[in-house]
Amino acid sequence: MRTIRRLIYKEVALAVLFVAIGFLALFFFFDFVDELPNVGKGVSPYRLTQALVFVGLLVPSHLYELMPIAVLIGTIFVMARLAQSSEYTILRTSGLGPWRALRTLLVLGLMFTLLTFAAGDYVAPVADRTAQLLKARLEGRISLGQTGAWLKERQAYSSYSVNVNALTPDGNMQGVRIFEADSRGFLISITQAQRARFEEGGWLLQQAERREFAAPGAKGQAHVERTASPQLRWPTDISAEMVSVALLKPDRMGTIDLFQYIRHLEANGQTSQRYEIEFWRKVFYPLSCMVMVVLALPFAYLHFRSGGITTYVFGGVLVGISFFMLNNVFGYIGNIRNWMPWLTAASPGLIYTFLSLGAFGWLVLRR
Repeated sequence: MRTIRRLIYKEVALAVLFVAIGFLALFFFFDFVDELPNVGKGVSPYRLTQALVFVGLLVPSHLYELMPIAVLIGTIFVMARLAQSSEYTILRTSGLGPWRALRTLLVLGLMFTLLTFAAGDYVAPVADRTAQLLKARLEGRISLGQTGAWLKERQAYSSYSVNVNALTPDGNMQGVRIFEADSRGFLISITQAQRARFEEGGWLLQQAERREFAAPGAKGQAHVERTASPQLRWPTDISAEMVSVALLKPDRMGTIDLFQYIRHLEANGQTSQRYEIEFWRKVFYPLSCMVMVVLALPFAYLHFRSGGITTYVFGGVLVGISFFMLNNVFGYIGNIRNWMPWLTAASPGLIYTFLSLGAFGWLVLRR
């Protein structure tokens, strides 16, 4: 059986590698074409080599997204080819029963699951952040639209709403505004700073201007007190990672960063539905590789002597694309309809698990 496992593992691994390289090359070409109009523009000239590096840094994210599809197409190709050449029939007579074949492919799927998790949780976030910093040198900053990123924090006697317009390539902030409200929700101060940098236990605001709104008392009227200072320290637990999380896409974040940011949002009374869905997608999405190898196993039991396997590979492409689309659709619908985050993220995988087990039971065991 060790020889049979080595044969299947080698054939499937090479096929998945070939499919993954083909998809990545295609996406690399599309991304590079999109970057060509930016060459020669920006604060510092954006060179062609920088565009190539930027597009190359997006490859790990594409690998994470395309890995289940590549696993499905590669495994279908190998299983169908073995069936077409009657090699799988020989393997069955050598003792490769349905359950043993299923266990063999599940072990292989577990390897692809670990590879997908490592690519999506460790390699892709670092590469994407590096790509954003490279692009920031072109534009001079990293920003989120025209309003920047908004964060919220509750402290002992007041709550703060913080707006950061942009992050510079060196990790500092630009266009910082801090709105302070008391326990009743009344605005009591606004602090603005042109720049700010992160320090342990707080932020150091530079060129800061603070306006305090004093409520009318028994002997006076309401008034505004303005103070300006070259440097002003603001104590906060909002870290550089939280600000970068708010500025970057949640699907490009690591699992631990997502979990910490969700806890921060919940502690400050903010909705975290979108980030919770992305967190559970990070948990369940790599497991879809195991579902895909099970879905490909019935193709080894199809009996045909002549003709190519193009139809079956094309069917695998359609199934993979449908899984990718269903995964995204469930994420959007779950966010709009306020579904349970873990169920929203797990539903596409569960649907295709039942389909794969149904196909395995009908075609492999029954027939």
